[in-house]
Amino acid sequence: MSSGFTSQIPKVPRGRGARSNASGRYESQQREDFDDGWAIEDPAPGQLDTAVTAEKARVIISRNDSPDVGFSASINPYRGCEHGCIYCYARPAHAYMGLSPGLDFESKLFFKPHAAQLLEKELAKPRYTPELIHIGGNTDPYQPEERRLRITRGVIEVLVRFRHPFSVITKSALIVRDLDLLAEAAAMKLTRVAISITSLDRQLARSMEPRAATPEKRIDAVRRLTQAGVPVTVMFAPCIPGLNDHEMEAVLERAAQAGASGAGYVALRLPLEIKDLFREWLETDHPDRARRVMSLVRQMRGGKDYDAQWGSRMKGEGPLAALMAARFAAAKKRYGLDVGWGSLDASRFHVPPQRGGQMDLFAE
Repeated sequence: MSSGFTSQIPKVPRGRGARSNASGRYESQQREDFDDGWAIEDPAPGQLDTAVTAEKARVIISRNDSPDVGFSASINPYRGCEHGCIYCYARPAHAYMGLSPGLDFESKLFFKPHAAQLLEKELAKPRYTPELIHIGGNTDPYQPEERRLRITRGVIEVLVRFRHPFSVITKSALIVRDLDLLAEAAAMKLTRVAISITSLDRQLARSMEPRAATPEKRIDAVRRLTQAGVPVTVMFAPCIPGLNDHEMEAVLERAAQAGASGAGYVALRLPLEIKDLFREWLETDHPDRARRVMSLVRQMRGGKDYDAQWGSRMKGEGPLAALMAARFAAAKKRYGLDVGWGSLDASRFHVPPQRGGQMDLFAE
């Protein structure tokens, strides 16, 4: 598939996570930017603009059979993510679009303008059976472009109108914009939210997740959601040995103080192109820790950068992984974050009458 984009990438652009833009693995020709020494007249990093393109989707609910993720149905309003998190496991999917999992992933985005209409059509099918739909299983549904496009809000509006159970995961404070819908859904036991907080260190968070909300903004989002009656779980994901793992207990404590009732974690995952992007980022942003971090990662992955085996890919294996799990379990219990998700109510699901349909004749 031709992307229609051109690749003119400035050297280490400001506010971006990836440090390069190598071609995706499916391209017949490999392209990669490099420094030839002729850029001495403009040594400062440039600005890389974000391009947003509408994607014509035929269905909006995606299905998976992974035993690791806890849901089988999901909705992703966007492809690519402007947050630019260097560790994002969704980066390799940009290769399917003929684009790079590097800077293209965070600067060349796609959105699904008819997501709400497609969802309404799918939910209204006579044989549809309601099950939890997870919003944001791939890229963040509240990334910056959502403020303007409002695709995620449209999806949630449909789910609330159909009384359909759903969950949301984000690292954006923009989610509080939709408190009206989320509070309404929570009152009917239809929703729960996960907020990802990877660090309380503002400088580290900015380095890892350059365009995501600051740690304090995320803590405030937890507080505002829980005050509105929306159940919130904090996700310490990813947990990176030698980089942010020492903050695990502090993050859980702050989240509990803000009202969170549950917690989860995921060990750093480096599939496909991410391993090279992550190592490159470590060597430029944290050169003093790069070798140690990668050594610890391999200790959790059987000597490799990554092991995709189901059952262990989310947590790793070996003594270091066991210690991480033990620390997390102890902190989760200590701060009262072991309440769990709880079940959502699928019995309320109904197909509302269409506007302008026959039922409108009887409306008051």
